[in-house]
Amino acid sequence: MAPGKKAGKANAAAQATNKRKAEQKPAAVNKKAKTTTTTAATNGKKGAASNKAKPAKKRSVQAAAQDDDEDDEDDESWAYGAVSDDDDDEDDAHVGDLDDEFVSAEEGSDIEVGQLDDDFLGDEFGDEEGGQGADLLGSDDEEEGEGEGEDEEDIWASSDDEDDMETKSRKLDAQAKREAEEAEAELTTNIQMEDDKYVLPTEAEALDSTDLQVVQTRIQEIVRVLNNFREMREGNRSRQDYIDQLLKDLCLYYGYNEYLMEKLFYIFTVSEAIEFFEANEVPRPVTIRTNTLKTRRRELAQALINRGVNLDPIGKWSKVGLQVFDSPVPVGATPEYLAGHYMLQAASSFLPVMALAPQENERVLDMASAPGGKSTYIAALMKNTGMVFANDANKERTKALVANIHRLGVKNAVVCNYDGREFPNVIGGFDRILLDAPCSGTGVISKDASVKTNKSEQDFQMLSHLQKQLILSAIDSVDAGSKTGGYIVYSTCSVTVDENEDVVNYALRKRPNVKLVSTGLDFGKEGFTRYREKVFHPSLSLTRRYYPHMHNMDGFYVAKFKKLSNKIPAKKADEKEDEADAEEFVPIGEDEKRNKKKQNKDDKAKVETQEAISFNDEEDEQLIRVSQAKLLQQTKGIKLRPKKNKGDGEK
Repeated sequence: MAPGKKAGKANAAAQATNKRKAEQKPAAVNKKAKTTTTTAATNGKKGAASNKAKPAKKRSVQAAAQDDDEDDEDDESWAYGAVSDDDDDEDDAHVGDLDDEFVSAEEGSDIEVGQLDDDFLGDEFGDEEGGQGADLLGSDDEEEGEGEGEDEEDIWASSDDEDDMETKSRKLDAQAKREAEEAEAELTTNIQMEDDKYVLPTEAEALDSTDLQVVQTRIQEIVRVLNNFREMREGNRSRQDYIDQLLKDLCLYYGYNEYLMEKLFYIFTVSEAIEFFEANEVPRPVTIRTNTLKTRRRELAQALINRGVNLDPIGKWSKVGLQVFDSPVPVGATPEYLAGHYMLQAASSFLPVMALAPQENERVLDMASAPGGKSTYIAALMKNTGMVFANDANKERTKALVANIHRLGVKNAVVCNYDGREFPNVIGGFDRILLDAPCSGTGVISKDASVKTNKSEQDFQMLSHLQKQLILSAIDSVDAGSKTGGYIVYSTCSVTVDENEDVVNYALRKRPNVKLVSTGLDFGKEGFTRYREKVFHPSLSLTRRYYPHMHNMDGFYVAKFKKLSNKIPAKKADEKEDEADAEEFVPIGEDEKRNKKKQNKDDKAKVETQEAISFNDEEDEQLIRVSQAKLLQQTKGIKLRPKKNKGDGEK
């Protein structure tokens, strides 16, 4: 019979006997029962506390002592005649077995201490304890008591593992780190697997695959191969094979003609070229320039914010620029715009004016000024002092120029309509000149997508030659003897070398009386001193390039010259071979009159010394006085007396 069942029978018999005795001797029996219950509960608590706080060996000793107490209780139950002799013999034998196990553990037998505790507590002590407590507490309480015994064992087991918790935690962290490294290595392996070596398609396959997703995937694969060409190329394929296929795919994907794509592609590295083409598909941020002649940037920003416009300063490099993120009303139709408090202007257009740095009371020429963003910025920096000549060769564009000058409150501007190449024959002797030359517009493709297809080699040749003529005219129109100036700024909204470094290098060769100086701009990429087979003057590193994918503004180029002398030094013998560069490129279809006019201009450029056509301050003062007198007489009826000369007064 199992020990638990024996204990159950003994308890049942004990309860029956106690009931009979209680009827005969209520006081004595009740007192005896209370003592038995208290003893059992106290022994149970002591056993539980001992199991939690003491080692295995001490727990065995406590368990043995508790068995002795239970034996005493069994003896008491014998006094009431509740248990038979056979059951008593079995219980004694069972307790004897426990004593033998305890003694063998004490003597260091083969039974391990941990094993003894588990067997001892699980098989015997728990059953004996359950035997007394089950009848006193009920069947439900018995199940809870068994669960509590299991919880005590779990607590003791977790207590044993506390010392290893830190070690396990470290192992888990190391394992997580190792798994992350393996995942990353697996991802890298998937990209760089030997099977992933890209195989170029045949011409027929390339023509058939017009799906843009397929083309985009092919572009990515070719770029990956070109970035690690030595290890990832296919067999004996040359680098040019991959580049040729890449150019065709880029033309198809982005919509460029082959000539322009090749011209732009070789300006950048392979990966950077893809970024440039991607940036051209995204519009640039909307920016405005505060007109400091009428307001301050903080006041303007507050006024626009009150109208619901979301904006921020354009950057630390500009004190007047604001970038507009969102506006519930058209930015070009607010009361502040109509009042001339700001000008809608691209961020890149700030740069040439900042490089020019005009000073008060200077005479400044803007050779290609329409629609007036840069001219009005110059006037604002000069605080409406001095004089700004706003010139543009296109008469239709001067209408917008005049409108913006009036709206922004500029009072020191003179609008004129001349071909820039006619300067300095028209007028010269300027302190500073800004030449934002006509260009191909390869830096503003995001605004004008037609540039992708309508520019050819002939267009670039014509524009480059026009720019070379304009920059020589600008240099000749500046007065090197100016006390505050003598500077020329050349800029374009193009990123091609033909229109930028090539033109500046040409000017340095043709006009040795100028040199390049720092633009004063804090950011921007240095200009090229070498480009493919071309080698430029080392000072071209002082020029600055701006790209949409790097600076989040339109592509732009800025160069600043300082004129050292008004005389052009004589040419050296070794420079005569460069005379062919001065020959004009005549586009097909131009009339004879235009060609003759340009030829005369070339002849004048060959003169070694040039007569300075400058301003006469005395003559200007007299003209200004006469105009003021006429204005006063027309408006207020005041007639000024003519100013007498010093010689007339002495007589």
